[in-house]
Amino acid sequence: MTASPQHSQQYDAIIIGSGQAAGPLATALAEAKWKVALVEREHVGGTCINEGCTPTKTMIASGRVAYLARRATDYGVHTGAVTVDMETVRKRKREIVESFRSGSEKSITQADGVDLLMGEARFIGASSVAVALRDGGDALLTAGTICINTGARPAPLTIPGADTVTVLNSTTIMELDRVPEHLIVIGGGVIAAEFGQLFRRLGSRVTIVQRGTQLLAREDIDVAAAMLDIFREDGIEVLLDTNAVRVAAQPGGGIALTVKTPDGERTLTGSHLLAAMGRTPNTDRLGLDAAGVTQDKRGAIPVDERLRTNVPHIYALGDVNGGPAYTHVSYDDFRIMRTNLIEKGDATTKDRLIPSITFTDPQLGRVGMSEAEARKAGREIRVAKIPMNYVARALETDEPRGLMKAVVDAHTEQILGAAVLGIEGGEVMSMLQIAMLGKLPYTALRDGIFAHPALAESLNTLFSTFEE
Repeated sequence: MTASPQHSQQYDAIIIGSGQAAGPLATALAEAKWKVALVEREHVGGTCINEGCTPTKTMIASGRVAYLARRATDYGVHTGAVTVDMETVRKRKREIVESFRSGSEKSITQADGVDLLMGEARFIGASSVAVALRDGGDALLTAGTICINTGARPAPLTIPGADTVTVLNSTTIMELDRVPEHLIVIGGGVIAAEFGQLFRRLGSRVTIVQRGTQLLAREDIDVAAAMLDIFREDGIEVLLDTNAVRVAAQPGGGIALTVKTPDGERTLTGSHLLAAMGRTPNTDRLGLDAAGVTQDKRGAIPVDERLRTNVPHIYALGDVNGGPAYTHVSYDDFRIMRTNLIEKGDATTKDRLIPSITFTDPQLGRVGMSEAEARKAGREIRVAKIPMNYVARALETDEPRGLMKAVVDAHTEQILGAAVLGIEGGEVMSMLQIAMLGKLPYTALRDGIFAHPALAESLNTLFSTFEE
């Protein structure tokens, strides 16, 4: 149900923010006969549905169609000139977002025992929350259990001149009605990679400015280098070890970005500027001090293995607690809370095997330890690696770019981690994750019979090819 404005209302649980942990948790608690208040400031569904996974991957699908259309002659198919209607791309994105959002909201509002309050929450005590309701007025809520699932937002660009130009972020760039002529991207992580390649495929000239010495800083050097090769092959200019110094508006429109490269200063001129340097937790307006909840220097809320803050009855779930910022992590946080609050279990975040996918094309699927992490941890390892042009299916589809890499414990033969940069890299990575969850030795995949010519059979080849 949707709550009417209340001056004071007692609940069993208050959930602030409606991210991917909050909705399922609210309905699960209600089914267990808890009385729940779910407070949302802007959109039900959190970042994933509204500004993250759903809209970006919808637009990336449009970019892939444009890419394949331009490559049609490689397959012996002849088409006309390829043009992109950005308004239609945006409309399709908006419709899918609205569908997902309305579905999430419906499941919450139809749950008996859940009050959805649209407004902004702030703590006024350790067990009390005031809500400035969107439709006017205030509500005062109290509960013995409070969960924070407010997510994060794009970090702002703070270089000189940033306040004098239009700086796009990962949300606002998806609302453009025209393809940028020249998009300059500051950052070299997942957001920069996905949007950089997307807009290149939609027809933009793209320049990526990365202050680090490689793209995707958390990846092994060889994996990052393979991604760099793909981007440069796609016509994306990538400037590594380069810092943005200042930005100014161009007299005729657009921006001029001054950067410091290893060879000195250089000025880049572009039509649009995207800031993609990470995200900031949404905690600054929660009034956490009033509840005695501590934050780290980034504004994230530290939690223990059971997702408790330093105030034991207040929990922080999803991106806001500073852990890996993935929807599937937020959803697993929900499962931990359900187990512990409803089933009286003892679920924790300890030893979670967390995968990730960078939705470039080809995808980069990652799970477990990288080679660098394993060596830093002092593990004795063997490294299996093959280029994707060793994979029959990749060759048959004319998508042989990238590589597959796995790290194996030299003694137990257990797979410690893997990176798959290749066609459907996320799906192939997930097969490796399942093997890791089942504690299969790598030999089970080396010797398993997989259907030919599926991508799965690449695992036979991968685990027959160890570096010496």
